[in-house]
Amino acid sequence: MNKPAILQLTTAMAIFGSVGFFSQHSGLPAIELVFVRCVCAVLFLFSAWIVTGSFKKERWRAKETMLIAACGVTNLLNWVFLFQSFRMISVTIAISLYHLAPIIVLIAGSFLFRDKLSFASIAGITGCFVGTILIMGTDGFRTASPDWEGMLYGVIAAFFYAATMLLGKSIRHASVYATTLLQMVIGALLLLPFVHFGAYASLNSEQWTYAIVTGILHTGIVYLLFFHSIRHLPSTAVSLLVFVDPAVAILLDIVVTGFLPNGLQLAGIVLLFGSLFAALATPVLRKKG
Repeated sequence: MNKPAILQLTTAMAIFGSVGFFSQHSGLPAIELVFVRCVCAVLFLFSAWIVTGSFKKERWRAKETMLIAACGVTNLLNWVFLFQSFRMISVTIAISLYHLAPIIVLIAGSFLFRDKLSFASIAGITGCFVGTILIMGTDGFRTASPDWEGMLYGVIAAFFYAATMLLGKSIRHASVYATTLLQMVIGALLLLPFVHFGAYASLNSEQWTYAIVTGILHTGIVYLLFFHSIRHLPSTAVSLLVFVDPAVAILLDIVVTGFLPNGLQLAGIVLLFGSLFAALATPVLRKKG
């Protein structure tokens, strides 16, 4: 196991765990916040690409460039739906639903790569499904509400997050700077026609700080660490380390905002993450044994 890669991914996930807190304090709608993140990340990543000299050693391949572009689109949609979810429901509930992504990766891997699902994986997938239903609550199936809509956005974000992880694992030759920079450029260009620039006029200096930090720290730095580390780690290790993100996010939500889930939601959160851990950790423990 590559220890530097483990440290990089753990750091990235820990930092990303605070993105919900920062996004809620930026005062920006989802599309406008993601656009700021893309622009800040482009400036940061382009500078890093030049300063490190990586641009001199780039090896572009047509197929891989298409993969990077596709990864940029799925990552962009992942952000938009996740931040919209943060605006409508608590960070704890949104981030719990968002972390259905590793289970989606497991299911997709069984079809795309013909990976066999063990009994633990099947049981884990079932537990995650039941946990998701408990988090959403049965009332959401009968009535339309902002909470239900926000939960749905969290689940949709999870699908695009899973697609980003699957596509990112296949990128091998372009440097991590070029990979992430191209994704951010694609994101900014795709969002440009939909951005309401008037939303920025009412921001105060504190809100601008939160928005810019999400661009440089949670986007530029985190995605450098993320895409660099996943190239050197097995899928199971990547899936397990994503637990760092929700742990930080939920802790911040409880300590800083004072959010407490109701009994049904708490049971769903415990069941979802317990099932997820069982599904992903069992193969690792079996290999070690």
